[in-house]
Amino acid sequence: MSSAAGRWACWLAVSLALSRSVASLELDELFGFGAEAGDEALEPGSDSTAELPLRNASILFFSDSFSKVYINTNGFVSGAKPPAKADYLGKMPAEFKMIAALLGDLDNSDGQGKVYFREDSSPDVLARATEHIRQAFPRDDDVDPTSTFIVTWENMAARGTTGRGDVLDRKRNTFQLVVASMESASYAILLYPRDGLQYLSTSIGGANKPLEAGFNQGMVQGWFYASQGTYYRTTTDEETSIRELTEYETNSGRHGVWVYEIGTTPVFIAITPGMTAKLFTEENVTKPAVTSSPQQPGQQQEYPNPEPVQPVPPRSQPQNPQIVVVDEDLDVDVFAYNLETCANNRQKCSAFADCRDYTNGYCCHCRPGYYGNGKDCVAEGKPQRMNGKVNGRVFVGNSPSPVEFSNNDLHSYVVANDGRAYVAISSIPDSLGPSLQPLSSLGGIIGWAFALEQPGFQNGFSLIGGEFFRQAEVTFQPGNERLTIKQQFKGIDEHDHLVVSSELDGRVPDVPRGASVHIEPYKEIYQYSSNLISSSSNREYTVSLPDGGVQTRSYQWRQTISFQSCVHNEATRAVPPTQQLSVDQIFVMYDAGNQLIRFAMSNRIGSIHSGPPEQNPCFTGRHGCDNNAVCRPGEGLQFSCECTAGFTGDGRSCYDIDECRETPQVCGANAVCSNQPGTFRCQCASGFVFASDGRTCVAESRPVDHCQRGSHDCDAPDRARCSYVGGSAYVCSCLPGFLGDGRVCQDVDECRQDRCHRDAICSNTQGSFVCQCQPGFHGNGFQCSPTTTGSAQAASASSSNTGLFSFFRPRPAVGQYVPQCDERGSYEPTQCHGSIGQCWCVDAAGQEIPNTRTGPGSRPLCIEQTVTPPPVGPTPRPDISPAPPGTHLLFAQSGKIELVPLQGDGMKKDEAKALLHIPDRVVIGVAYDCVEKMVYWTDITGPAISKASLNGGDTIPSPEGIAIDHVARLMFWTDSMRDTVEVAKLDGSQRRVLFDSDLVNPRPITTNPAYGRIYWADWNRDGPKIEMSNMDGTDRTVLVKDDLTLPNGLTYDPDNQQLCWADAGTRKVECMDPHRRLRRTVAEGVQYPFALVSHGRNLYYTDWRREAVVAVDRFSEKETDEFLPQKRSRLYGVTMTPAQCPQAYNYCSNNGGCSHLCLPRLGGFTCRCPDNSTQRPSGCVFLFSVSSE
Repeated sequence: MSSAAGRWACWLAVSLALSRSVASLELDELFGFGAEAGDEALEPGSDSTAELPLRNASILFFSDSFSKVYINTNGFVSGAKPPAKADYLGKMPAEFKMIAALLGDLDNSDGQGKVYFREDSSPDVLARATEHIRQAFPRDDDVDPTSTFIVTWENMAARGTTGRGDVLDRKRNTFQLVVASMESASYAILLYPRDGLQYLSTSIGGANKPLEAGFNQGMVQGWFYASQGTYYRTTTDEETSIRELTEYETNSGRHGVWVYEIGTTPVFIAITPGMTAKLFTEENVTKPAVTSSPQQPGQQQEYPNPEPVQPVPPRSQPQNPQIVVVDEDLDVDVFAYNLETCANNRQKCSAFADCRDYTNGYCCHCRPGYYGNGKDCVAEGKPQRMNGKVNGRVFVGNSPSPVEFSNNDLHSYVVANDGRAYVAISSIPDSLGPSLQPLSSLGGIIGWAFALEQPGFQNGFSLIGGEFFRQAEVTFQPGNERLTIKQQFKGIDEHDHLVVSSELDGRVPDVPRGASVHIEPYKEIYQYSSNLISSSSNREYTVSLPDGGVQTRSYQWRQTISFQSCVHNEATRAVPPTQQLSVDQIFVMYDAGNQLIRFAMSNRIGSIHSGPPEQNPCFTGRHGCDNNAVCRPGEGLQFSCECTAGFTGDGRSCYDIDECRETPQVCGANAVCSNQPGTFRCQCASGFVFASDGRTCVAESRPVDHCQRGSHDCDAPDRARCSYVGGSAYVCSCLPGFLGDGRVCQDVDECRQDRCHRDAICSNTQGSFVCQCQPGFHGNGFQCSPTTTGSAQAASASSSNTGLFSFFRPRPAVGQYVPQCDERGSYEPTQCHGSIGQCWCVDAAGQEIPNTRTGPGSRPLCIEQTVTPPPVGPTPRPDISPAPPGTHLLFAQSGKIELVPLQGDGMKKDEAKALLHIPDRVVIGVAYDCVEKMVYWTDITGPAISKASLNGGDTIPSPEGIAIDHVARLMFWTDSMRDTVEVAKLDGSQRRVLFDSDLVNPRPITTNPAYGRIYWADWNRDGPKIEMSNMDGTDRTVLVKDDLTLPNGLTYDPDNQQLCWADAGTRKVECMDPHRRLRRTVAEGVQYPFALVSHGRNLYYTDWRREAVVAVDRFSEKETDEFLPQKRSRLYGVTMTPAQCPQAYNYCSNNGGCSHLCLPRLGGFTCRCPDNSTQRPSGCVFLFSVSSE
């Protein structure tokens, strides 16, 4: 075998060995246990204890070390011999140290249950434990445990249920604890197999108490007295949290496996959960041999399932393994920061940075006197400001209702040369404000970003600049309330302010109104890697109550900061792997009168090792320099003050320099200079734009809008329309009532199509026609009734008595054959004449469509075609860049919608660009109207549907999926807050709810205009499904309900008559023929798909975990391409912009003669009234006044 082939084989083997299945943990995947594995067995009973000496290695638990542990029947391991169970069951936290794998009143007296335990240092067990730990903590490369002990609770019953002979007697729990130790740390691996947890609570003191899991520190001895230490619970008081131990996305990347770092030396900070939420895939991985306890003769090991279980997706080989190990001598270009050069990307660097080219890319470096990551640079010593918005949904105490707030202002100010940070958040109601006081780090991250640097260490902004994402998990003690904080930092705006958006979700303990909070100083260790920073700490605070009482509380804090780094940045590579943030002088206050919460704190970043503190005033902050000055340390206690860039003075007093006045030509020709504190801005004069260097202003080369100028060659305006499509391009199209290529349009004689009633006279006009009832009849020409009563009146066309205003076409004479109608009175689109054995398609008037007639034994696929109707919709906003000619892929990412041109089935990635910028918005669904060439999107931050201003009614609380019927000029959307499926015209008017029942979490929706159908998916976790109905709300049907988990993406391919969806739970992409209900899998092992669209051979989906647009060939069932946006973040909706509208027709192409909503259905249509009106025989009567605009 060649060396290259050997390396490929090694790569493949390692890749497969590192992958894991998304399926739940099976019983035979536990570590080996039983007598054959060398286990000892605990004495049967309901409160038995056995001592296990640890001869190979002691375990570290919290800040203590133990050379022996005690195994107990009731699902725990302790560091000391436990007291009787009455002292701790139902009374947690206990006074002794305990690892609660699954604590409850358990029993194995009947001999069926067993508790096995052993110490094990065999290579196979150490390798498995190491793999679990490294998968949960991917950044910890030095994990190398030397010993483990394994405890297995098998077939344990709840005490009091054995021997009863009922269903409770048969319910048994099986679970396992593995503790792996090395010299510097110990880890707990908890394994909960599928069907292994068959009961969720036990009876304690006459009441059912949920089982619980966690890590209990017990009593901690202080200087003068002992106090209760930390109890880190991994479950809550809800039984669902127990069930989720086997089913939920864990911290290890594997269902049923949970990993925690439980002790470290020399310094212990906190119990630390694993960091991997991503679920890995497995196939062809040889499972280790497992030894389980032998069964008793005649005993059948049962695992009856007491609760409904979500369908488990079958295991499959992933198309593209995501974990790759490359041999060092394998010549493979694994990653390049950017293959472009500074010549084309200089503008991406800060104005205070230099761009440097490297062999495989470029990088930005801040100039001397500035610091940052090169794309964001700020002057040394200059105070920094941060502005942003805060949104949240927070429960306080035991309140069943959350406090919700949105777009609250956040402002922060940092004196950079002493590390002091000030934060204020406005409009916080007094029902929440006092309880947010302990969360000083909500804005304290800016303190880390601009912390006072100790020698040899760097603050956050020096390393990663101003664009990053921070997520923090807060667990309060002793109530176990949990809060999630998410903050997106968006860089520096035109005012030199750092911009951030924050989101709070969860529960906080109640702090009474009028109470004050004091937070003790704390230290927090930050661990650094190439694109991820993590930290954790324990924080104590004191609540002084209005009645004079004092409470001491604490919470555990864990956060991750993700960012995009440049591989050439020497500063990032030189940073110490760990740094310590020291925070003191913490001040918090809630101002009830102004509904303001304020935080202040001093921040220093330095070494994790204790040593004599730095005394130089530059490192303590006690220097007396001006706020706009940098402190320069000298020998010993010597220092000097130097005004920062953009200011002048002696350093003790600094004044702004007006660069625009002192250097008038600083911006160059054709530019305007604007002075700002410490800096200035250049803007190109009208008619000029920045050149590629980002500085020089050159004359703007403006495209010509020939439609507006009148220099196009389209037909006359009364026959054709000129549509501007960007650049200097335009498209000609004939108006309704005319046929042609847009440059030559001819009138259509509608009278030859028998559009009028048989008792009416048709008069053709240019582009239209007029129907008028003959003498002796009355009506609108489409419907004519005799003016006299009698039998003739009964034969005339009439409206349906259903009150739905279904409009039925009259039946024209077509030779000797009478067309067939459906049950609603509309023509069947396919007509067959039995006597001659032929079938053909007919239009809405019952007339045969040429070239559709087939011979005996076959039926045509009848999809009628007609001229595209006149556009109805809003005009584009000025910040939309129209799509150039051709077919494109649009996708939503954070605050923008991007465009990727398509060439055949491939993506032209180098021509990708932003189509529309929507700052501070989260775009979920995207749709495109091929007639108007307009993009529509749903925005959950507004919330609203943009490009469709809904007139009348209230706003849309949480619009998600959106779809367009370009023929009927309708838009459909799902609303996950209202739990509705709705419809409106493209201008947002005449809104109507189609469905508001049997919906839980509706998200994606798509249309089939030719058949008048809509399809949507509901990712209700208890019963996900994909449904279908006619566009008028009739014939609602569940298409798919089996083997679904999180059907996020949905699309319809009209060319192949296929409905396709992407499921983030089963991790599959599948398609179905909705007519024949034939279902097939297109792709397996996808990561986390969100949205899906079809084009040609390919399905394109956005993936949250890969942060990419992925192309899959539906026929070869293989991934063919991937597009990674330059700015990596979650991608949401995706849609196509076809060069031409797909040919389709439905009965509402001209609104079907309806006064308001015309809603298509299979083979016909229905006239409906909007929700703000009621249906009367005379038409739609509005319930309130409607604006005429």
